[in-house]
Amino acid sequence: MRRHHISDTAIQDVIKKAIRKAGIPKFATVHTLRHSFATHLLMNGVNIREIQELLGHKNVETTMIYTHVLRDMAGAPQSPLDQI
Repeated sequence: MRRHHISDTAIQDVIKKAIRKAGIPKFATVHTLRHSFATHLLMNGVNIREIQELLGHKNVETTMIYTHVLRDMAGAPQSPLDQI
């Protein structure tokens, strides 16, 4: 049985095409999705150590970078879509 691997470049190309097709005017990458995922986990009360493990960070300080977003969003209104 053979496995087919997808290259990093191929994934990035798919993301770029999807962003263009969706009409999103901002620059975004696969890393943007990773950052958004971690931020939403933090916003929903997931422990920073669990997020560290999910992201594969060796040092929790690397994961702590995502916490600055929470301070910036402290009083921000919440989208109903975030509750889905």
